[in-house]
Amino acid sequence: MKQLGNLALVCAQRPETLMQIYGGQVSVFVGTGPERAVLCTSWDDDEKISHIIHELNFGKLSSRKVA
Repeated sequence: MKQLGNLALVCAQRPETLMQIYGGQVSVFVGTGPERAVLCTSWDDDEKISHIIHELNFGKLSSRKVA
């Protein structure tokens, strides 16, 4: 649960990213159209949320690689 705020900050800095919390799940949508990537996990799973943050900052979904 500690990483949820960090994820919100990362998503807020990227206009092509949408973060949704619903039914105990957090979902992050990156991009638009058929190429849209979706990353989901439980809202209180800090380990997986940290992995999502890493993907958004440094991985295949970093802002340098997403158009």
